[in-house]
Amino acid sequence: MGDINIRHCAPGDYGAVVDIYNHYVEYSHATFDLNPYSISERAPWFSQFGETGPGQLMVAENNGAVLGFCCSTPFKDRAAYDSAAEITVDLATDAIGQGIGRQLYATMLRNLAGSELHGVYAGIALPNDASVHLHEALGFRKVGVFEEVGWKFGKYWSVAWYERWCNVISVNF
Repeated sequence: MGDINIRHCAPGDYGAVVDIYNHYVEYSHATFDLNPYSISERAPWFSQFGETGPGQLMVAENNGAVLGFCCSTPFKDRAAYDSAAEITVDLATDAIGQGIGRQLYATMLRNLAGSELHGVYAGIALPNDASVHLHEALGFRKVGVFEEVGWKFGKYWSVAWYERWCNVISVNF
């Protein structure tokens, strides 16, 4: 596949990011969104990210093709949660299993270690053994499960919640 470049998302990447995400909307329980987005519908979401601080959007690309993205967003919109962010990673289907998600997360976690964030949190719709393994390998710990919290594809799905402290960067990436 060649060298993978991890960098902040640029406007020219928006179409690829939306396409990757929409695949999960339409075919996976990994996200609980039910309807695909257009780039213009995602514009407010894209506008929240910067190159520093707690809200970042990074992409993995190879030879100009975006293979996946990782983002950190506010955990909740109340001021007391300002030191917490939710973090997620999504990959193009042909990029799964190649270590790209781990590279994206490792880069994001290093970036966030210098921000004002205290902790990052990830929700994993179950079952998803690959995502659980990735999070645990990067130092996240399971803190609980919301049982049958989401309804998609005609059934209920549970979500496991994982946390990791941002100031802890001594994990083997």
